[in-house]
Amino acid sequence: MEAIEVPVLIVGGGGCGLSASIFLSDQGVEHLLVERHTDTSRLPRAHYLNQRTMDIFRQHGLVDSVHELSAPPEMFGRVRWQTSLTGDDPLDGQVIYEMDAFGGGALTEVYAEHGPVLPAKLPQLRLEPMLRRRAERDNPGRVLFGHELTTFSDKGDRVVAEIRDVGTGETTTVTAQYVIAADGGRTIGAELGVEMQGVPSMLNVTTAYLTADLSPWWHDGTIITWFVNPFRPDLSSTLMEMGPTWGKRCEEWALHFNPGDADRDDPEAMTARIREVLGVPDLELTLHRISQWTVEGVLADRYRQGRVLIVGDAAHRQPPTTGLGLNGGVQDVHNLAWKLAAVVAGRADDSLLDSYGTERRAVGKRNVDWGLSTWFHHKVVTEAAIGLGAHIPVERRSAVFSAYFDPSPVGTAVRARAAEIFQTHRSECQAHDLEVGFAYEDGALVQDGTAPPPRAPLGNTYHPTTRPGHMLPHAWIERDGERLSTHDLVGRSGGFVLIAGPEGKAWCDAAAEAAGKLSIPLTAVRIGDGAEYAAADGRWAAVREITDEGAVLVRPDHHVAWRSESAGADPAAALSDVLSRVLAHGGTGRGQHARSTATRQ
Repeated sequence: MEAIEVPVLIVGGGGCGLSASIFLSDQGVEHLLVERHTDTSRLPRAHYLNQRTMDIFRQHGLVDSVHELSAPPEMFGRVRWQTSLTGDDPLDGQVIYEMDAFGGGALTEVYAEHGPVLPAKLPQLRLEPMLRRRAERDNPGRVLFGHELTTFSDKGDRVVAEIRDVGTGETTTVTAQYVIAADGGRTIGAELGVEMQGVPSMLNVTTAYLTADLSPWWHDGTIITWFVNPFRPDLSSTLMEMGPTWGKRCEEWALHFNPGDADRDDPEAMTARIREVLGVPDLELTLHRISQWTVEGVLADRYRQGRVLIVGDAAHRQPPTTGLGLNGGVQDVHNLAWKLAAVVAGRADDSLLDSYGTERRAVGKRNVDWGLSTWFHHKVVTEAAIGLGAHIPVERRSAVFSAYFDPSPVGTAVRARAAEIFQTHRSECQAHDLEVGFAYEDGALVQDGTAPPPRAPLGNTYHPTTRPGHMLPHAWIERDGERLSTHDLVGRSGGFVLIAGPEGKAWCDAAAEAAGKLSIPLTAVRIGDGAEYAAADGRWAAVREITDEGAVLVRPDHHVAWRSESAGADPAAALSDVLSRVLAHGGTGRGQHARSTATRQ
């Protein structure tokens, strides 16, 4: 293969790297993606796509493809604790507690109020092939699986890398302006001296990926079932659907369990152990894979090193609780893609890329800390609610469970107290504010001096706001009979949008002038009575936090860059100044290949 010169090299073809490829293609950025494996992952992991990630996928035309494969909230919106899957003892197969989770049940109405799309359940082993097909379609011949990075060197003005075809051994030199390290931290970060700080290697987990018919015992609508065995703690485990069909008819499963003394390399021994854990001694099953993974909570000490941008698992690795891993990685590259597009096109200075680390590392730290907190709390919840403290010997477990299920008034009181404790688990499975309420305090934005909205201690309440750094609030609007979300005003091609009140014509005129002056894509719209867009239900007026003469400037990633509560003395000058500050104008060579793409609607 001849030497390749490309603006961006993506190293890693997992969910994060493939998403980066799709976002860059949508924004017209040439790039090359290399992945050392010949195919997408077959490991049963990362099965929850939260509301913000689904919103991002909707922006980039992926949501229909996800919905074709995924389970909707009514098919997964519960978590459940049980004694075991089944068994002959009266304590077997008993439901200990269950609650709504991840946008299901009573949460659906709340989630629907705050976003144009709901969460979905789609394991990474089914998501990644779909992302790969889209990435290859949009960037033909430049999404190379079975190719690994062997060496790279940051030359200051470019990165020179060597890529090897793992099948033929042929090597190719790739020269790129920037590298996105989506390699899970396996290669690039370590070579750059990036330090992963936090709590490493807390626990090794064994996961079995299997096919079996569990329909006689499975509860429909469950995203996770935690088994707390009433007789032997080593048989406690976690079971999740892997599809492709959902509910009782699900064919494939992921079981996280303790293998005990069974030899992980002996399929017969592992199959016997799985039957023992599930409590079905004659279960017919096909064992696809046994894998091990490490629970940790670590954060990269920096997200940028020269011309290398670090994303996803290479930047942050946290326990799976709350589902912030893959979701955080997709949100990393969503933040990064529009900035790379602006810099590569000459619309912004290279310093704009510094804001990626400023913004996303703060969110990454919160996600890692939250994941650690909910991971440790989960064990506390189970022990405290059921009464399985460290002082309880193994031989007393069945008595503890018998007391929990006792129909007497004392048993009723035990279950009522347990319910109070179980409800604290909402910090893991109802953490809506962690999904859509994350915000940037510093970075590619201009603050207005206002205080952030309150945050619920357990993360279960989201407060929409147009304060700079926060996600643009969702509200339904209409134009010419078409129903849209405010998020739909931000397209997929990397442009800004200025949303003005119905009396904000001066801001729309200013947007056209500023876009022409700075050569940036910027669309200006008005929402309200007599404007181009009508508020469909009055929600926009409740969340916009500006007057009819004010305006909100929204970045390509749906986050608010700046706002003016009312009319300004010189809107054109104010908006030009804000955009210059957001895009870090002042470098050399800006705008050489850009033209004004401002539009007024």
